[in-house]
Amino acid sequence: MQGMTSFDDIYDRPDPRAYFTRLAPLSYEIPHHAQAVFRRTAAERRLADTGSAVLDLCCSYGINAALLNHDLTLADLYAHYTGPEARELTTAELIDRDKAFYASRRRPDAVPVIGLDIARNALDYAQAVGLLDAVHPDNLEEHAPSPALGAAMADAGLITCTGGGTFLSRRTFAALLECARRPVWVSAFVLRTVPYAPVASCLAGFGLTTRSDPERTYPQRAFTGPQERRAAVSAARLAGLDPTGREADGHHHAVLYESRP
Repeated sequence: MQGMTSFDDIYDRPDPRAYFTRLAPLSYEIPHHAQAVFRRTAAERRLADTGSAVLDLCCSYGINAALLNHDLTLADLYAHYTGPEARELTTAELIDRDKAFYASRRRPDAVPVIGLDIARNALDYAQAVGLLDAVHPDNLEEHAPSPALGAAMADAGLITCTGGGTFLSRRTFAALLECARRPVWVSAFVLRTVPYAPVASCLAGFGLTTRSDPERTYPQRAFTGPQERRAAVSAARLAGLDPTGREADGHHHAVLYESRP
């Protein structure tokens, strides 16, 4: 989205400390709102098709997987990665610490999670600490799925997304669903100023109906400054939305889109 601050420099570090340190002052909170939604949807999806895995799109360091499969909150993760103990560790030491941290908090109803992201370092970290069962660095906006990702989609029954809707198009979703071997549901949080209709239209071509409540929005994060706020307010008005109480009050807001057969 035009005028939105880029955080590209924190998405592919060897570990997530810079990610949490940078986003904490901005109250980045969309994974918190997604936690209960994704847990509920994953449970419903497994009831419909036992054994299906979750594919987390733009998974970064596996934050959604951490919150889905472990007795943790987003606040716990902020404290874990920004505290004084974490600052003193090497990446290798942090990985060893995190293996035990996540293993001790693993939920009995944990589901397999496949990670898809172009950030190779973030993927490697998330897999090393046990958050992701498989990782794929495919860029589906530019290339066809690799054979490995195509094979992994045979196990996927739910696609989740909290951070990619701003720059992903129908190309990514079509590429994934063309590889599917079972009915796939999609649960995505997308900034409300970003048009989702092209993606919903694509999903409809695969037999999925997309539902959302545009009046129910979820704060994503605070703006980095007046320029980003002005750009977001302008984007909301151009989209025919009222920014009062949302962008005008200093936060990006997202809408939940749920697509099912």
